[in-house]
Amino acid sequence: MASNKKLLFLPGDGIGPEVMGEVRRVIDWMDKRRAVTFDVEERLVGGAAIDAEGAPVSDATVDRAMAADAVLLGAVGGPKWDEVPFELKPERGLLRLRKDMELFANLRPALCFDALVEASSLKAEVVSGLDIMIVRELTGGVYFGEPRGIETLPDGTRRGVNTQVYTTPEIQRVARVAFDLAKKRQNRVCSVEKSNVMESGLLWREEVTKLHAAEYPEVEFSHMLADNCAMQLVRAPKQFDVIVTDNLFGDMLSDAAAMATGSLGMLPSASLGAADASGRIPALYEPVHGSAPDIAGQGKANPLATLLSFAMMLRYSFDLAEDADLIEKGVEDVLAAGHRTGDIAGPGSTLVSTSQMGDALLAALESRAA
Repeated sequence: MASNKKLLFLPGDGIGPEVMGEVRRVIDWMDKRRAVTFDVEERLVGGAAIDAEGAPVSDATVDRAMAADAVLLGAVGGPKWDEVPFELKPERGLLRLRKDMELFANLRPALCFDALVEASSLKAEVVSGLDIMIVRELTGGVYFGEPRGIETLPDGTRRGVNTQVYTTPEIQRVARVAFDLAKKRQNRVCSVEKSNVMESGLLWREEVTKLHAAEYPEVEFSHMLADNCAMQLVRAPKQFDVIVTDNLFGDMLSDAAAMATGSLGMLPSASLGAADASGRIPALYEPVHGSAPDIAGQGKANPLATLLSFAMMLRYSFDLAEDADLIEKGVEDVLAAGHRTGDIAGPGSTLVSTSQMGDALLAALESRAA
């Protein structure tokens, strides 16, 4: 691979800078041992950007994100910014990046590592071998639909309005991502909506069904109502391979699936856009966990979700499957050896700090690459 791939790092708030630091160490290792190099630029997002630049993400940072080959984000938010106006909240920076970069497909794997089966709140036989991919539509639906807002009515009471709206192109483009992913996995897609009570859900069902018949008849295809899907993710999650759903339901269902794996601290994500004329796909990668301000700066954060997000970057943005596999297998080795940060610690495990977890992963990578 050419050595001028450009990465934009947005560490953000809370534990973001700490976990991103461990990715830097892996990049340095790859530069020496894998002949894979990156040009890394770092900028502010979230509360850190509010404090320094007056906005949760600056125009200049958005421009740099648009120009980068891929973006890696740590975490945003914290109680320090609870009282800022809604439009200036740290999370609005992330939403703007997703919107301006046109990142319409959010990939959320829910993978239960063998060494962490007992960390799940579900029975071991329910989650052992769990490997689900949830594809969430990310730039439409109720989070972005118009009209929206809070208004005061003539009688002095108030009304909050958010609009759930989707079009055929929005639905079909994210469904294509799901079907294409399924063909590389177990070849099964379940489309999830609320077609029984929502017109937008009925449209979703009809459009995904049409796309399946026209372009992906070889993929096993099913529908499920969102409330039933939430129940099935707790009852029998291994029935799923790829789930495709809208912005709101994807937000909720991916968190439900995440907890079946044992810890949010272990889960990566990718947000992808459409390929441009040159074939470059805009992409932002981030761990699922939040900024965890209560442990920030204490060396307690689990960096593995961020490192696995970097592995997703290698796989989906740079077609470096071998290097992505190396990192993922290294994480398996570290967990199998019993290394644990506090969020995944258990009986018989070795409690380690953020940097010590990074040390263990680098040792595992060195061993596998030898």
